[in-house]
Amino acid sequence: MSTGKQYDREYKLQAIKLAKEIGQAKAAIELGIPKNTVYGWVRGIRLGKLDLGPGMKTPESAMTLNEELFQLRQKLKLQEKEIRRLKKENDFLEEASAFFAASRLKSVKTKE
Repeated sequence: MSTGKQYDREYKLQAIKLAKEIGQAKAAIELGIPKNTVYGWVRGIRLGKLDLGPGMKTPESAMTLNEELFQLRQKLKLQEKEIRRLKKENDFLEEASAFFAASRLKSVKTKE
């Protein structure tokens, strides 16, 4: 009895990672998909019959969800720091632009 539902590559990757972390049955319940679907994906990876592309790693080289989460949080912190720096630079440039515009306007008025 097939539902015919199609899952994209990224969804399968995340489902397989979750299944390796918490078990296939729990992952299927958490994701709301049939257990046999998760079992089939994990078995397909193990047997080399399911190719999910370069994003899929072997169990030995795959990051755990906690490692991936830690890495993403680190990346987010760096990006937030960069955003703060760019906002400061932008504010400075706006102030400098206003200053030079005002001084130019002042010099034009004194020439007249």
